[in-house]
Amino acid sequence: MSAIFKREFKSYFTTPIGYIVLAVMMIVHGWAFADVYEAGSPDISYVFTSFLSTLIVFILIPPILTMRSMSEDRRQKVDQVLITSPVSLYSIVLGKFFAILAIFMMGYSMTLVFQIIIAFQGVTVNWLIYIGNVLGVALIGSALIALGIFISSLTESQLVSVVVSVAVASLLSMMDSFASTINVRWVTKVVEWISFTGRYYTFCEGILDYSNAVFFLGFAAIFIFLTVRVLDKRRYS
Repeated sequence: MSAIFKREFKSYFTTPIGYIVLAVMMIVHGWAFADVYEAGSPDISYVFTSFLSTLIVFILIPPILTMRSMSEDRRQKVDQVLITSPVSLYSIVLGKFFAILAIFMMGYSMTLVFQIIIAFQGVTVNWLIYIGNVLGVALIGSALIALGIFISSLTESQLVSVVVSVAVASLLSMMDSFASTINVRWVTKVVEWISFTGRYYTFCEGILDYSNAVFFLGFAAIFIFLTVRVLDKRRYS
């Protein structure tokens, strides 16, 4: 798995995509922090929950990072080499998954600097809320990255992969809005249960809800499993 991780991680920096993604994430987070800092607020949660931050980071960044994860190998006809190698299919998928998650979380490294800046201003920093925000980002990022890798495994086209991933991520992000328009109570409950944003925002408030953590990890595990099944089917096709 480590070899796959290194190969995948390095591949994002042999092309501009890794640098562009990190630059965009840091610019968005820097802009959100500038608003917080100018207002004299120590609440770092705004950096994680501002409209632009959630739009770009949760709907656009994971699909962009995952669009080439499987489809590029398939397009270049090197996927058969991978899936017929002595490495297990889970090692291949998890290596790619953790490489993309590492890049995704690198985009949040700057938020630690923001916390230190606030602390140097003599303001009491709530580290529990910060940890909750980072944990929430890692969990929702894991779920969306696993979903994106699965979608990428279904097609040779990076364009198709990113469009479908953005569409599904947008749908998952808008579940709360859909729930408010449904009058059937049990349907509303189901839609609210699926909602990504509702579960994510509990972490932003510093509430470490284990059920939400299990939901995101379970979601990621399901799509990692489905990706392995897709590769397994292709191995014998």
